[in-house]
Amino acid sequence: MYLGLLSDIFDGIIARKQCISSIKLRRLDSQADMLFWLSVGVASWILHPELIADNSTAIWAILIMEIACYVTSLVKFKRETCTHALLSKLWGITLLIAFTSLIGFNYAGLPFSMAIIMGLISHTDRILITLILPQWTHDIPSAYHAYLIRKGIPFKRNKYLNG
Repeated sequence: MYLGLLSDIFDGIIARKQCISSIKLRRLDSQADMLFWLSVGVASWILHPELIADNSTAIWAILIMEIACYVTSLVKFKRETCTHALLSKLWGITLLIAFTSLIGFNYAGLPFSMAIIMGLISHTDRILITLILPQWTHDIPSAYHAYLIRKGIPFKRNKYLNG
């Protein structure tokens, strides 16, 4: 899990530094991230089904929000979401902590609750980004940045965090 997250971070940085990052690769990266975390979730369910069952409402809320992100983007832009937003990165860190707690210590508690809260906030931001953007684009740091794009106001992007 830790190696997967580290490789996700560094493959993007390396691709951008080598100037081989493309829109298609960014879109595939988003899909790979989703499959990675779903796989970790399934592994958690196999290892500790009682913890997953006890928290099923929160898990369903996150899954519904993920679907809502994709549906919103598909309806508006006819393509999947690919924001790579900053809050999504923070959610990834809370997921790592929560899954470490679940898998490693058979404990959901505060780490799991924080991941759920961060996930709901992150998904809300992604939906707002999609609703605010005038046209599809990738690597939007936040809903605020989508607003700047909509208004034609330039902003400086971090070349390592976003395309």
